[in-house]
Amino acid sequence: MTGQTRLSWTDVRDTIRDRILSRTYAPGDKLPRDEDIAAELGCARPTVHRAMQDLSQIGLVERKRKGGTHVRADPVTRATFDIPITRREVEQRGSKYDYQLISRTVADAPTAVMARFGIRQPVKMLRVKALHLADNRPYIFEDRWVDIRSNPDILDVDLESESANEWLVRNKPYSRLDVRFYAMSAEGESAEYLATNAGAALLVIERTTWLGHDPITTVQAVAAPGYQLVAQN
Repeated sequence: MTGQTRLSWTDVRDTIRDRILSRTYAPGDKLPRDEDIAAELGCARPTVHRAMQDLSQIGLVERKRKGGTHVRADPVTRATFDIPITRREVEQRGSKYDYQLISRTVADAPTAVMARFGIRQPVKMLRVKALHLADNRPYIFEDRWVDIRSNPDILDVDLESESANEWLVRNKPYSRLDVRFYAMSAEGESAEYLATNAGAALLVIERTTWLGHDPITTVQAVAAPGYQLVAQN
Protein backbone atom coordinates (compact mmCIF):
# COMPACT_ATOMS: atom_id res chain seq x y z
CA MET A 1 0.00 0.00 0.00
CA THR A 2 1.60 3.23 -1.09
CA GLY A 3 0.62 6.86 -1.20
CA GLN A 4 1.62 10.27 -0.01
CA THR A 5 -0.28 10.01 3.28
CA ARG A 6 1.69 8.16 5.98
CA LEU A 7 -0.32 5.58 7.86
CA SER A 8 -0.76 5.92 11.61
CA TRP A 9 -0.27 2.96 13.93
CA THR A 10 -4.07 2.68 14.26
CA ASP A 11 -4.36 2.44 10.46
CA VAL A 12 -1.83 -0.38 10.44
CA ARG A 13 -3.54 -2.09 13.39
CA ASP A 14 -6.91 -1.97 11.67
CA THR A 15 -5.44 -3.33 8.41
CA ILE A 16 -3.83 -6.31 10.16
CA ARG A 17 -6.91 -6.87 12.34
CA ASP A 18 -9.16 -6.95 9.25
CA ARG A 19 -6.86 -9.50 7.63
CA ILE A 20 -7.08 -11.67 10.73
CA LEU A 21 -10.86 -11.43 10.99
CA SER A 22 -11.26 -12.18 7.27
CA ARG A 23 -8.88 -15.16 7.65
CA THR A 24 -6.33 -13.73 5.22
CA TYR A 25 -4.10 -14.49 8.18
CA ALA A 26 -5.67 -17.65 9.61
CA PRO A 27 -5.49 -18.86 13.23
CA GLY A 28 -1.99 -20.15 13.90
CA ASP A 29 -0.41 -18.39 10.89
CA LYS A 30 2.90 -16.64 11.30
CA LEU A 31 2.65 -13.01 10.24
CA PRO A 32 5.28 -11.31 8.06
CA ARG A 33 8.09 -9.55 9.88
CA ASP A 34 7.42 -6.03 11.10
CA GLU A 35 9.89 -4.62 8.57
CA ASP A 36 8.16 -6.48 5.71
CA ILE A 37 4.75 -5.15 6.74
CA ALA A 38 6.24 -1.66 7.01
CA ALA A 39 7.62 -1.95 3.48
CA GLU A 40 4.29 -3.22 2.13
CA LEU A 41 2.21 -0.50 3.79
CA GLY A 42 4.72 2.30 3.27
CA CYS A 43 5.18 3.21 6.92
CA ALA A 44 7.92 3.13 9.55
CA ARG A 45 8.83 -0.09 11.38
CA PRO A 46 8.07 1.49 14.83
CA THR A 47 4.54 2.21 13.54
CA VAL A 48 4.04 -1.50 12.82
CA HIS A 49 5.60 -2.41 16.18
CA ARG A 50 3.10 -0.15 18.01
CA ALA A 51 0.20 -1.65 16.05
CA MET A 52 1.34 -5.18 16.87
CA GLN A 53 1.61 -4.30 20.56
CA ASP A 54 -2.04 -3.28 20.56
CA LEU A 55 -3.12 -6.42 18.67
CA SER A 56 -1.21 -8.48 21.23
CA GLN A 57 -2.88 -6.68 24.15
CA ILE A 58 -6.37 -7.35 22.81
CA GLY A 59 -5.57 -11.02 22.24
CA LEU A 60 -5.49 -11.31 18.45
CA VAL A 61 -1.79 -12.11 18.07
CA GLU A 62 1.02 -13.58 20.14
CA ARG A 63 4.53 -12.18 19.86
CA LYS A 64 7.70 -14.02 20.89
CA ARG A 65 11.13 -12.51 20.93
CA LYS A 66 12.72 -15.03 18.56
CA GLY A 67 9.61 -16.78 17.31
CA GLY A 68 7.95 -13.92 15.49
CA THR A 69 4.26 -12.97 15.56
CA HIS A 70 1.49 -15.56 15.20
CA VAL A 71 -2.29 -15.24 15.00
CA ARG A 72 -3.73 -16.80 18.13
CA ALA A 73 -5.54 -20.07 17.63
CA ASP A 74 -8.85 -18.51 18.73
CA PRO A 75 -8.39 -14.77 18.16
CA VAL A 76 -12.02 -13.66 17.91
CA THR A 77 -13.06 -15.75 20.92
CA ARG A 78 -10.24 -14.37 23.03
CA ALA A 79 -11.05 -10.82 22.06
CA THR A 80 -14.78 -11.07 22.70
CA PHE A 81 -15.29 -14.10 24.95
CA ASP A 82 -17.42 -12.43 27.60
CA ILE A 83 -19.91 -10.72 25.30
CA PRO A 84 -22.35 -13.37 24.05
CA ILE A 85 -23.90 -13.46 20.60
CA THR A 86 -27.57 -13.42 21.54
CA ARG A 87 -28.54 -15.74 18.67
CA ARG A 88 -26.15 -18.40 19.96
CA GLU A 89 -27.35 -17.89 23.51
CA VAL A 90 -30.94 -18.54 22.46
CA GLU A 91 -30.01 -21.56 20.32
CA GLN A 92 -27.96 -23.05 23.17
CA ARG A 93 -31.17 -23.09 25.17
CA GLY A 94 -32.78 -25.21 22.48
CA SER A 95 -35.03 -22.36 21.34
CA LYS A 96 -35.67 -20.86 17.91
CA TYR A 97 -34.04 -17.47 17.49
CA ASP A 98 -35.50 -14.49 15.67
CA TYR A 99 -34.63 -10.81 15.53
CA GLN A 100 -36.43 -7.57 14.71
CA LEU A 101 -34.82 -4.23 13.97
CA ILE A 102 -36.98 -1.54 15.56
CA SER A 103 -35.06 1.55 14.45
CA ARG A 104 -31.66 2.84 13.38
CA THR A 105 -30.85 6.54 13.38
CA VAL A 106 -27.81 8.80 13.52
CA ALA A 107 -28.33 11.27 16.34
CA ASP A 108 -26.54 13.36 18.93
CA ALA A 109 -25.41 11.12 21.77
CA PRO A 110 -27.21 12.06 25.02
CA THR A 111 -25.28 13.17 28.07
CA ALA A 112 -25.60 9.78 29.79
CA VAL A 113 -24.05 7.97 26.80
CA MET A 114 -21.23 10.52 26.51
CA ALA A 115 -20.54 10.04 30.21
CA ARG A 116 -20.19 6.26 29.80
CA PHE A 117 -17.49 6.83 27.19
CA GLY A 118 -15.89 9.77 28.98
CA ILE A 119 -16.65 12.07 26.02
CA ARG A 120 -17.05 15.78 26.75
CA GLN A 121 -17.77 17.26 23.33
CA PRO A 122 -21.05 16.62 21.47
CA VAL A 123 -20.79 13.79 18.94
CA LYS A 124 -23.17 12.00 16.60
CA MET A 125 -23.55 8.24 16.97
CA LEU A 126 -25.60 5.46 15.45
CA ARG A 127 -28.52 4.47 17.66
CA VAL A 128 -29.96 1.01 17.15
CA LYS A 129 -33.05 -0.37 18.88
CA ALA A 130 -33.76 -4.05 18.37
CA LEU A 131 -35.70 -6.96 19.79
CA HIS A 132 -34.31 -10.49 20.11
CA LEU A 133 -36.83 -13.32 20.35
CA ALA A 134 -36.80 -16.92 21.56
CA ASP A 135 -39.53 -19.23 20.27
CA ASN A 136 -41.39 -16.17 18.94
CA ARG A 137 -41.49 -14.53 22.36
CA PRO A 138 -39.59 -11.38 23.44
CA TYR A 139 -36.20 -12.23 24.91
CA ILE A 140 -34.03 -9.09 25.01
CA PHE A 141 -34.78 -5.50 24.05
CA GLU A 142 -31.57 -3.59 23.32
CA ASP A 143 -30.97 0.13 22.99
CA ARG A 144 -27.48 0.58 21.54
CA TRP A 145 -25.23 3.49 20.61
CA VAL A 146 -22.25 2.94 18.28
CA ASP A 147 -19.47 5.49 17.83
CA ILE A 148 -19.32 5.90 14.05
CA ARG A 149 -16.07 7.88 14.16
CA SER A 150 -14.14 4.73 15.05
CA ASN A 151 -16.64 2.29 13.49
CA PRO A 152 -17.87 3.93 10.27
CA ASP A 153 -18.29 0.59 8.46
CA ILE A 154 -21.33 -0.33 10.57
CA LEU A 155 -23.28 2.27 8.58
CA ASP A 156 -23.06 -0.09 5.58
CA VAL A 157 -24.30 -3.14 7.49
CA ASP A 158 -27.82 -4.42 6.80
CA LEU A 159 -29.05 -4.39 10.39
CA GLU A 160 -32.44 -5.74 9.35
CA SER A 161 -30.88 -9.12 8.58
CA GLU A 162 -27.95 -9.14 11.02
CA SER A 163 -28.08 -7.77 14.55
CA ALA A 164 -25.61 -5.12 15.66
CA ASN A 165 -24.80 -7.42 18.58
CA GLU A 166 -23.62 -10.23 16.31
CA TRP A 167 -21.83 -7.98 13.82
CA LEU A 168 -19.91 -6.13 16.52
CA VAL A 169 -18.89 -9.31 18.37
CA ARG A 170 -17.58 -10.80 15.12
CA ASN A 171 -15.90 -7.71 13.70
CA LYS A 172 -14.95 -5.32 16.49
CA PRO A 173 -12.66 -6.89 19.10
CA TYR A 174 -12.28 -4.70 22.18
CA SER A 175 -9.49 -4.08 24.66
CA ARG A 176 -11.61 -2.75 27.53
CA LEU A 177 -15.07 -3.57 28.81
CA ASP A 178 -17.26 -1.98 31.46
CA VAL A 179 -20.33 -3.99 32.46
CA ARG A 180 -23.14 -3.33 34.94
CA PHE A 181 -26.07 -5.46 36.06
CA TYR A 182 -29.10 -3.92 37.70
CA ALA A 183 -32.87 -4.24 37.93
CA MET A 184 -35.51 -1.82 36.68
CA SER A 185 -39.29 -1.67 36.54
CA ALA A 186 -40.87 -2.20 33.15
CA GLU A 187 -42.25 0.97 31.63
CA GLY A 188 -42.58 2.65 28.25
CA GLU A 189 -40.66 0.88 25.50
CA SER A 190 -39.33 -1.88 27.76
CA ALA A 191 -42.86 -2.88 28.79
CA GLU A 192 -44.16 -2.56 25.22
CA TYR A 193 -41.46 -4.52 23.40
CA LEU A 194 -41.02 -7.18 26.08
CA ALA A 195 -44.81 -7.61 26.24
CA THR A 196 -44.94 -7.35 30.00
CA ASN A 197 -46.96 -5.42 32.54
CA ALA A 198 -45.80 -2.01 33.70
CA GLY A 199 -43.91 -2.31 36.96
CA ALA A 200 -42.63 -5.85 36.31
CA ALA A 201 -39.03 -6.42 37.46
CA LEU A 202 -36.54 -6.61 34.58
CA LEU A 203 -32.84 -7.44 34.47
CA VAL A 204 -30.65 -4.88 32.69
CA ILE A 205 -27.16 -5.63 31.36
CA GLU A 206 -25.28 -2.46 30.40
CA ARG A 207 -22.05 -2.94 28.45
CA THR A 208 -19.57 -0.38 27.12
CA THR A 209 -16.50 -1.30 25.06
CA TRP A 210 -13.39 0.40 23.69
CA LEU A 211 -10.51 -0.58 21.43
CA GLY A 212 -7.55 1.25 22.89
CA HIS A 213 -8.89 4.75 23.49
CA ASP A 214 -11.48 4.49 20.71
CA PRO A 215 -15.10 4.01 21.87
CA ILE A 216 -16.91 1.13 20.15
CA THR A 217 -20.41 0.74 21.56
CA THR A 218 -22.54 1.03 24.64
CA VAL A 219 -25.74 -0.98 24.95
CA GLN A 220 -28.52 -1.31 27.47
CA ALA A 221 -29.90 -4.84 27.08
CA VAL A 222 -33.17 -5.35 28.95
CA ALA A 223 -34.18 -8.97 29.45
CA ALA A 224 -37.72 -10.30 29.54
CA PRO A 225 -39.07 -11.48 32.92
CA GLY A 226 -37.69 -14.86 33.95
CA TYR A 227 -34.43 -14.33 32.03
CA GLN A 228 -31.53 -16.49 33.25
CA LEU A 229 -27.91 -15.71 32.43
CA VAL A 230 -26.09 -18.28 30.31
CA ALA A 231 -22.39 -18.84 31.06
CA GLN A 232 -20.24 -17.98 28.08
CA ASN A 233 -16.82 -19.41 27.26
